[in-house]
Amino acid sequence: MYDLTAATVFGVVKGIVRDPAMAEEVAQAVFVEIWRLAPRFDPARGSARSWIHTVAHRRAVDCVRSEQSRRNREEADGRRAVAAYDAVAESVERDLDRERVHAALARLSDKQREALELAYFGGHTYREVAVLLGVAEGTVKTRIRDGMIKLRDQLGVIS
Repeated sequence: MYDLTAATVFGVVKGIVRDPAMAEEVAQAVFVEIWRLAPRFDPARGSARSWIHTVAHRRAVDCVRSEQSRRNREEADGRRAVAAYDAVAESVERDLDRERVHAALARLSDKQREALELAYFGGHTYREVAVLLGVAEGTVKTRIRDGMIKLRDQLGVIS
């Protein structure tokens, strides 16, 4: 039986699997399965050749699906690893940026820093900052504008 069907089984499997080494493994598994399922063969339902062909086809398709599923899992695992790495890198970058901004803020005059902190970190409007500091609104706008220009220059931002 093997001598009569081996070439056909290998041809069917290789046509689906494409990889010759994997096709050899699948063809071997097909013959083991045929040996195991032989008692179930019903000649009334078709010829032995067509049954063997069907078993080979199904086994080859299962192999391709299994291989694709394995690749999908590996790709997903790889993406998760990259995402975890990117999250760490992003966190470090954020911390470095925060340190640079705090160092640049420390180089501003006390009045500029105070106005900027109230406006940007405190969420206050120009008018609210002016009331809190007890100065004119125009003075607050000037302090914030001058402070932002100094921060831009210190942080190397291109306008």
